[in-house]
Amino acid sequence: MLFIYNLIVQTAGFLLKIIAPFSPKMKLFVDGRKEVFTILQNKIAANDKTIWFHAASLGEYEQGLPVIEKIKIKYPNHKIVVSFFSPSGYEVRKNNTVADATVYLPLDTKANAKKFLQAIHPDLVFFIKYEYWPNYLKELKNQNIKTYLISGIFRENQAFFKGYGGFYRNALKTFNYFFVQNESSKNLLQSIGFHNVKISGDTRFDRVVSILERDNSLDFIEQFRDSSPELGKTITVVIGSSWPKDENLLVNYINNAPENVKFILAPHNIKSEQIQELKKSITKKTILFSEVETRLIASANKQSISKTETRLIASLREYNVFIIDTIGILTKIYSYADIAYVGGGFGTAGLHNILEPATFGVPIIIGPNYSNFAEAIALVHQEGCVSVSNSTELYEALDNLISNEDIRHEKGHICATFVQMNKGATEVILKQLEN
Repeated sequence: MLFIYNLIVQTAGFLLKIIAPFSPKMKLFVDGRKEVFTILQNKIAANDKTIWFHAASLGEYEQGLPVIEKIKIKYPNHKIVVSFFSPSGYEVRKNNTVADATVYLPLDTKANAKKFLQAIHPDLVFFIKYEYWPNYLKELKNQNIKTYLISGIFRENQAFFKGYGGFYRNALKTFNYFFVQNESSKNLLQSIGFHNVKISGDTRFDRVVSILERDNSLDFIEQFRDSSPELGKTITVVIGSSWPKDENLLVNYINNAPENVKFILAPHNIKSEQIQELKKSITKKTILFSEVETRLIASANKQSISKTETRLIASLREYNVFIIDTIGILTKIYSYADIAYVGGGFGTAGLHNILEPATFGVPIIIGPNYSNFAEAIALVHQEGCVSVSNSTELYEALDNLISNEDIRHEKGHICATFVQMNKGATEVILKQLEN
């Protein structure tokens, strides 16, 4: 089975090189891996002590960040290596400050696994949530390197729990300990003979709780939310990580919304042509972040700005819709929301992070496809989050939340309480590591 797997990986690697020139994402995937060992050679010396964290993409990195930060404090003499599989994670966080070296994970071949581990020679290894690369895991076991899974999720339909899954079950023997999110994951692992399991919960809750401790203010969002006295209190709807399917449903509502309702859209895809199409579809007075970026950055950084620039920033209050065609500030923007719509639930790519608005006590609306997201299931059940299946249900949910402040506060309180009640996974992990 390992021979067949290796043949598939090598074939995939060859095909990716052919496809790369025709796909920007695949080009990043292929070209970025050419630099891995050069980066490691420059960042990691032979006598360095290291700890390696692997994240599939951006979401898993954010999920593991509370543990990375605590481990960095606990092991101050170790260098931290973070690897990503996906360009959507690496390209966004390649310049992070928590890791000493951030790289793509080379494709899972025997040669790459040996070369990569030789380059970083870790004392501890953490895989975040999932991704079980057989050659890397086999080499980690051969070298007797302590390896852990954190915030793990297991489901019955995975190969580990099928009759043909012996090859994959064998790969799990590398892990010294599994820190899983829920009881069902623990039971599944125990059903195939793994008892080195602890329910720690999801470290994402620790991540979003920590957001409350930082400065989330953005002067330009405050100016945008401001409105003339005759309109009354402004209600701000933040539409985060939206896809075209989400936007197609929302645009008509935005165009017909009351004047005291303002919308901040932060699309998942910020390609210029897609942003321009979105802007054209909106009849309300709309502005892009990129159109005023220079002066907004100056304001946000508290730098001195001219009177002209001050007036331009102040003029943001005249707009009804603010499209955020940049990355990295959505979390802070959620702190200004009265209502949040989180995208991804109308497609197959997956629902985006609802815990970020939830931690600020914001009621949330999502699409119908959320069955793989435990936090969404829980918050829909508790009625802090509303799931809608079509435009009629979406408009009713928005009307209800916009018109009724008590309902907004009640659902927001449910969301904030849910996050607070589920924090603590990082401490469970660290305590177990001490044993």
